[in-house]
Amino acid sequence: MRIGLVRHGQTDWNAIGRIQGQTDIALNGEGIRQAQALADRLGSEPPLWNAVISSDLRRAYATAKIIGDTLDIPLLDPDPLLRERSFGEIEGTTLEEREEKYGESWREQELGIESDEHLRARGRKFLERRLLRNKEENLLIVTHGSFIAEMLLELCEELEDQRLHNLSYSILERSGDSWLPLLHNCSKHLEHL
Repeated sequence: MRIGLVRHGQTDWNAIGRIQGQTDIALNGEGIRQAQALADRLGSEPPLWNAVISSDLRRAYATAKIIGDTLDIPLLDPDPLLRERSFGEIEGTTLEEREEKYGESWREQELGIESDEHLRARGRKFLERRLLRNKEENLLIVTHGSFIAEMLLELCEELEDQRLHNLSYSILERSGDSWLPLLHNCSKHLEHL
């Protein structure tokens, strides 16, 4: 079994550095172009994915739909377990606004932000359900930056924690009880945009 982890395309909030969390923001024109660029890349490579699934937030679902349509693979029903981290009180703010309201130590404050542990538990639950359904499935998962970062750290401890850009693409392969990284945080498909 292989899983692909794709961060959704750009939104207007991404473009200005406004943290989205579980706020349901749509792709912008650049995000649509980015999704098509990855879809075109995947279409030019040997077929790998049996299906694509996303979180139920519009930006992820729209990205997954572009990829699924281009590759002519099934687009599965979106799954709320794949949603981005809830950022509580800071959702909808820029870094400048957070620092102005809460100070530079906002990361250490209790602001209702979903914990790493809870986010990883959601990811594990999703994977356990999928593995029980079909161990031979190669599934492309379109989700969110913080969610992907935590899943990569959960599944592949040796990976370096990197900032994930919109439409970054990673591939993990199941080997026994472990996951091996085959590709990490790749965005070569965006070089011509």
